[in-house]
Amino acid sequence: MQGAGRFAPTPSGRMHLGNLFAALLAWLSARSQGLRFILRIEDLDVVASKSSYIPVIEDDLRWLGIDWDEGGLEGGPHAPYLQHERFDRYQQAFDLLQGRGLLYPCFCSRAELHAASAPHASDGQVVYAGTCRSLTAAQIAEKSRVKRPAWRLAVPDRTISFTDRRCGPYQEDLAAECGDFIVRRSDGLFAYQLAVVVDDAQMGVTEVVRGGDLIGSTPRQIYLQELLGCPHPAYAHIPMLIAPDGRRLAKRNKGSDAAVLRERFSAEEVVGWMAHAAGLRPNPTPLSPAQLVEGFSWNLVRGGDIVVGDAFL
Repeated sequence: MQGAGRFAPTPSGRMHLGNLFAALLAWLSARSQGLRFILRIEDLDVVASKSSYIPVIEDDLRWLGIDWDEGGLEGGPHAPYLQHERFDRYQQAFDLLQGRGLLYPCFCSRAELHAASAPHASDGQVVYAGTCRSLTAAQIAEKSRVKRPAWRLAVPDRTISFTDRRCGPYQEDLAAECGDFIVRRSDGLFAYQLAVVVDDAQMGVTEVVRGGDLIGSTPRQIYLQELLGCPHPAYAHIPMLIAPDGRRLAKRNKGSDAAVLRERFSAEEVVGWMAHAAGLRPNPTPLSPAQLVEGFSWNLVRGGDIVVGDAFL
């Protein structure tokens, strides 16, 4: 089967410039290699996600000049493409891991986790100390009477390494830098780490392009892929767009909101700026995504964060 790239936005609000930047680079990489391109909606958190944003996301992508071969509201051969409709797939993977004795219930509160754990050096996440890993059956039964547990995957003392298409070699010691991580939350929702591994494998995704802030998730996902017998896609973690004060671009930056961008600029102007910021073009000349496909290479994409000017804030 032909390989695929994907873009997987969360419908918690209108997309901003950073989302469009990730979509553009993911699309360019896929199209330059002749891969299928999938639009998947990551709405695991059904409380924060709103289905009304899905057609808006699709409309913004089409405005920018980005199309897809399957997914979104139109569906396709690997439907459903909305994560909240794929819980049965995640349950199957969860049951497989649990049946092999790789998972254990965790009753720790958020406050307890932060008090007992050191932050991960790269992303500020806490490294779980394994507090609940050795609970007896009696202790689990007692705690379960008053609190519903989350479920963690017990990780080995092992280093996972991979070569990122933009960032180069990357590695992480699962035990020391990650710790046993959650695959299902205490409210019953499956965790991002498990869901994306299942989705990418079942949809035939062979390349994952996403923000540089998620590179620390990759060793966890590679380990899950091994346990579940899933293939390893290639990864490319792209520069983050930041404000002059160093804050990451987000939906709170109204000037970067897709609705505001569409009022102020043409799609070609936005694409031209992004192409220049990424290092694909020497200047921000307006152009379409299709004009960037030929000659696209990850070797051209710059390293480091990209500072966004006042026009987008």
